[in-house]
Amino acid sequence: MRALLVLLVLGICAYWVACVPTQDKRDHRIHHSKDLSDHTHDDSTDFQYDHEAFLGKEEAKTFDQLTPEESQERLGKIVDKIDQDKDGFITGGELSDWITHTQNRYVYENVNKHWADYDENKDHKISWEEYKKTTYGYAAGEVEFYDVVDKEKYRKMMKRDERRFKQADKDGDLIATREEFTAFLHPEEFDYMQDVVVTETIEDIDKNGDGSVDVHEYIADMYTPEADEPEPDWVKTERQQFKDHRDLNKDGKMDRSEISHWIHPQDYDHADLEAKHLLYESDKDKDDKLTKKEILDNWNMFVGSQATNYGEDLTRRHDEF
Repeated sequence: MRALLVLLVLGICAYWVACVPTQDKRDHRIHHSKDLSDHTHDDSTDFQYDHEAFLGKEEAKTFDQLTPEESQERLGKIVDKIDQDKDGFITGGELSDWITHTQNRYVYENVNKHWADYDENKDHKISWEEYKKTTYGYAAGEVEFYDVVDKEKYRKMMKRDERRFKQADKDGDLIATREEFTAFLHPEEFDYMQDVVVTETIEDIDKNGDGSVDVHEYIADMYTPEADEPEPDWVKTERQQFKDHRDLNKDGKMDRSEISHWIHPQDYDHADLEAKHLLYESDKDKDDKLTKKEILDNWNMFVGSQATNYGEDLTRRHDEF
């Protein structure tokens, strides 16, 4: 009897795991346009922002473990890849294209990593039914989340996923190609997904349900004060940012158009600005293009190594004392 009871409990647990979507499969929260690095862009402190912008976050970590000689050797090979027309010069456009490529690489690597989990019939496409079954389990069918505590929460999550899937699915057959599935998982990277990104952003931040985002909702999305805690300076700065740059028509809230401008600024291209920065700092003869020598002469701005990290660590330790 006890053995039967154990088997029954294990069976229920297994079903529960299948029913409840895991966090990594349902966490599609959309934020405003991402920066090229989590680090502050302050060259007087270090070049970590530039390293992650130029190499990508994960590759920058690899370079941090190299000797200066190895780092420069690998940088030379990268320069050859950046020079698309093989004329021996790196233009601002080529540099910008490279930075965009490195920043988007994680998107496609993420899709490739999880593709087999969703493509159950191995037809190199992912249907909405395959995604729904893999993400939400059998409870997404006729069962309707009967064994899930917060049924309504999961119903809303699935409907939100379905809406985004249909938006990504250009031909409307509810079967996603690799490109369409990439747009579904990373809609912030695709122009034709902008409308659904705005919609999801409003759903996430708009707590009073009026279809817009006021300054209180804007701040609450990024900061929750502790009891009797004075408001930090950065929060005061964000309040001013909302007033000066987010609320364009000065009505005290952001509508769909203003939110779209916030998360997809048309006049701010991170990759292009970083390319211009690297070009300006490395172009010694001021001909608006870089040779491999000019880049290698300024290699520590483009890439890291054990030597540059050691120097930064010494600086930090000195500042701490």
